[in-house]
Amino acid sequence: MTEAAKTNLQKEETLMLRSMYSGISGLRGFQTKLDVIGNNIANVNTVGYKKGRVMFQDILSQNIQGAGAPSEDGGKGGTNPTQIGLGSSIASIDTVFNAGSPMTTNLPTDLSIEGDAFFMVSPDEGETIYYTRAGNFTRDAQGFLVNPQGLKLLDSGGGAIQINQADGIISYSIGKDGSITTVDDTGALDTPYTIGLMTFNNPGGLKKIGNSLYENTVNAGPRDDDPMTPTTAAEARVSVIAGQLEMSNVDLSEEFTEMIVAQRGFQANSRIITTSDTVLEELVNLKR
Repeated sequence: MTEAAKTNLQKEETLMLRSMYSGISGLRGFQTKLDVIGNNIANVNTVGYKKGRVMFQDILSQNIQGAGAPSEDGGKGGTNPTQIGLGSSIASIDTVFNAGSPMTTNLPTDLSIEGDAFFMVSPDEGETIYYTRAGNFTRDAQGFLVNPQGLKLLDSGGGAIQINQADGIISYSIGKDGSITTVDDTGALDTPYTIGLMTFNNPGGLKKIGNSLYENTVNAGPRDDDPMTPTTAAEARVSVIAGQLEMSNVDLSEEFTEMIVAQRGFQANSRIITTSDTVLEELVNLKR
């Protein structure tokens, strides 16, 4: 075999390796997409869950030939650049904050928010604050409104909300403005608390930490740039609905469709790898 022929075969081997690496990048991307879809489907009945979405981007292309300008005398036209892509990668994994479907429970401590805002909960009287759309709260032994993990719901002043029967309170109700009205054993009405909420310029910038909770980040953009100071439903132009929960915003039909797309994409990239391997094997045999 001549040196020129060997050189050409080496170039072809390089091309085959390039296609194999592109296929591998595709496998990784679609595997990640399947991971996100699987998590969405697993949380289809999770209160306040917001689904994830995977977006792809192409990897830097290899230039085979640059662009050519038209000749000055007009005799020859310009030419476009010739490039070969080197595969794909994950551009982002976003959280989609569309509202989930409401579920009526008629329990007074089950709350949902109509609009773009979050409940504020804390494990340490407001020193550490997390945000959530899951409004499945209960009253503990001391009358504090807590989530399933025991984190206390905060009011508009940043303090924990406590409805204690030891104080003579016999009933209470929560209005659409988030105000909590109590009735004591003398029949007197009082509004000791208004539920605290937080709004963000970019909810997608929040960090998921599990248990339907979110943590503030530098890219979330909380109200007034202060993630610790709550607002009210009236100020946030939202409504708090008692006796109702916001369920997951996962659409199973959409997820199954995306799962089929991801599966076919994974299979197609697998075929790219096996085909490239077959051609590469033929090239190696030619060199013998």
